Amino acid sequence: MRAWHVEAPGPVTGHPLRLHENDETPRPGPGELLLRVLACGVCRTDLHVTEGDLPPHQPGVTPGHEVVAEVTAVGEGDSAGFRPGDRAGAAWLRRTDNTCAYCRRDAENLCPASLYTGWDANGGYAEYMTVPAAYAHRLPAGYSDAELAPLLCAGIIGYRALQRAELPPGGRLGIYGFGGSAHLAAQVALARGATVHVLTRGEQARQLARELGAASVGDAADMPPEPLDSAILFAPVGELVLPALEALDRGGTLSIAGIHLTDIPPLNYEKHLFQERQLRSVTANTRQDARDFLGFAAEHKLAVTVHPYPLDRADQAQRDLKAGRFDGAAVLVP
Repeated sequence: MRAWHVEAPGPVTGHPLRLHENDETPRPGPGELLLRVLACGVCRTDLHVTEGDLPPHQPGVTPGHEVVAEVTAVGEGDSAGFRPGDRAGAAWLRRTDNTCAYCRRDAENLCPASLYTGWDANGGYAEYMTVPAAYAHRLPAGYSDAELAPLLCAGIIGYRALQRAELPPGGRLGIYGFGGSAHLAAQVALARGATVHVLTRGEQARQLARELGAASVGDAADMPPEPLDSAILFAPVGELVLPALEALDRGGTLSIAGIHLTDIPPLNYEKHLFQERQLRSVTANTRQDARDFLGFAAEHKLAVTVHPYPLDRADQAQRDLKAGRFDGAAVLVP
């Protein structure tokens, strides 16, 4: 089978990814599913793994964790109800120990023994992959394979980031950066009656924000036209933490959605944190987050902006992502 591997992490312009044409098709282990990949989203986290911001936990790992697939075989043991021929999704969270204090309190995203697709184990930049059945997802109807792919990380993480931002009913939300995750989180917030202000670079992203119903659109360093109840930082730029905190009203919350962030400059307590402003991180997601968001997507048809790339152009898709050459999300289609 064909599969991409991170052979030498480094700048994506230096071709750290290599396409292998004759990898052996994996076999599902106990409790695992063998998936034939139908579509795989290109997430910024994949880019961080490729470039070494997140050093690969498995040498030569295959990236990709927004995977829409067909089950072609099941391993021995519990298949979680999946059968060959079913459509299934694989996401970032691959496995937890289910026994630690975090798992027991429904915070499996904080499990110290957690493993991740495309980081600890081979992911979806390939024609086939495996996933533990207990961590595979049922997918909502009404979407194409390409449209479903970004929902499996961009959508889920954006949903958790929105929950962490504690947006009150009918509240004012600021979104910093407007890529694959942000354009989905914005739609969830709008469906709940929020006023959404988008602050981002790139005219394509700004135009998409306008089309989706943003009340205002500006540059990432601008101040929104009104104080914010909540904000989400999707851009992995630590410098934006300061203007985002400054834009918050009293008691407002800033949620940082990325797994990687450049350094945050020094904060001024009175200017950025006083009046009970909060700064919160987002770490992965739980399976319940995924079920909740995918259920929302089943009930509310989301507009998913995708840009398909053939599998053999995965490296170009990552370069285009880094350069901000598209709005929405890139999706690999084998």
